[in-house]
Amino acid sequence: MMRYLNKDEIQSRLRLGKSVEQWLGVIQKDDYTILKWLSIDKESDESFSVAYFESFDEGNEDFLDIYAFSLVDPDEPFGVIDTFSSIADTLEFAEVTYKASPNKYTAAGIIQEEYKSKN
Repeated sequence: MMRYLNKDEIQSRLRLGKSVEQWLGVIQKDDYTILKWLSIDKESDESFSVAYFESFDEGNEDFLDIYAFSLVDPDEPFGVIDTFSSIADTLEFAEVTYKASPNKYTAAGIIQEEYKSKN
């Protein structure tokens, strides 16, 4: 069972410089699948960034490392990044722009469990 972070945990992790992530689902095409997720990080200048990723589903039961999958846009190797001065603005942007749920953030590295459960 997936453990999601509550609002206080999200804010605490980000203030401490720890990333939070969210699985955003898939886009099914005729002959391939695209995985979507985002990561929120604290930057060295004390701002906060949202990095949005789309990658090809290249996984199987023996290979679940979505971070190693080929990105749809290889010109954006670190995702599409937007930066904000506050955690609140960052989370609002993620929710409005990418339809992120305020209740489905996880600690970094955990979204692979969601990917695994979807396969």
